[in-house]
Amino acid sequence: RSRVHPVVSLSPCRLLRPLSHGAFVLTLAPCGGPETETGIYGTTTVLPTIGASCGALSNVMAKRLFGAKSFASPQSPAAYGSYAKGCLAGAEQLAETGPTWQAMRLSRNRNWGHPVTIDYIKDLSAKAAQQPGWNGLYIGDISQPRGGPMLTGHRSHQLGLDIDIWMLPANRLNLTAAERESISSISMRRDRGAYVNSSWTKQHHEILKAAANDPRVARIFVFPGAKVQMCDDAKGDRAWLRKIRPWWGHHYHFHVRLNCPDGTTGCVNQDPPPKGDGCDDARQWVQDILFPPPPDPNAPKPKPRRELQMTDLPQQCVAVLQSP
Repeated sequence: RSRVHPVVSLSPCRLLRPLSHGAFVLTLAPCGGPETETGIYGTTTVLPTIGASCGALSNVMAKRLFGAKSFASPQSPAAYGSYAKGCLAGAEQLAETGPTWQAMRLSRNRNWGHPVTIDYIKDLSAKAAQQPGWNGLYIGDISQPRGGPMLTGHRSHQLGLDIDIWMLPANRLNLTAAERESISSISMRRDRGAYVNSSWTKQHHEILKAAANDPRVARIFVFPGAKVQMCDDAKGDRAWLRKIRPWWGHHYHFHVRLNCPDGTTGCVNQDPPPKGDGCDDARQWVQDILFPPPPDPNAPKPKPRRELQMTDLPQQCVAVLQSP
């Protein structure tokens, strides 16, 4: 893929401006104040941005700059911004193969995360390895080396605190790099996600339960039928079910989102899930899948999704990109 080489200064309030030959220089712009945004996974308060709406806006797409970085910044670990609008300093790379995990799709170079995330993966994969038929976990996308918007795919995964974990049981931990590009996970859904299929097992339930019971976890996204199945099968304490949230897709993998690490500044947590186990809400999702409500004729047409520019990101993200 093409490489772009930003030339930036130390000032967090300077904006990138493209030149005709593809390099980047800086123009001055004032910094914006805090704001609230509602994204696909909830509402968050976001930090002051590089330019917000009060300065000369850059037309540089942030994904071009972050997608061009092939290694982490030599900074202290820090997540800046929100899950779908931020960046990651001092990322740690998940080893391609460990005692109880393998990182998949290595060509994407998305096996980077906050050190807290890497520790979490090691801990959860060790628990998964205790399940019959599982020797650990296959780990999908975490983040790019410096976080930020991705060239393709996810809107989130920008802080190094999101993890995609495959539903395919990791019964082999000696997959070659080529096999990790060609092998596929397996779908767990039936009837467009209203129910689980015959590939769903008690082991999936136990691994997701272990994932949610970890206090580092904010929420876990999975298709509605899986949430309802876990609601029906849960015994005893049900508090962990609150973190299991129904969402579209998420039937080839489940998506773990961690809280901002304790003691950090500049990282914005998502609002916590509503109180309760969330099972009634998940059952309503299933009903809407099986019996879709009629479309609202007065609903406004959805606006085209705008690509994030550098002006949209927290001020600290300039230094993350500028770091050698």
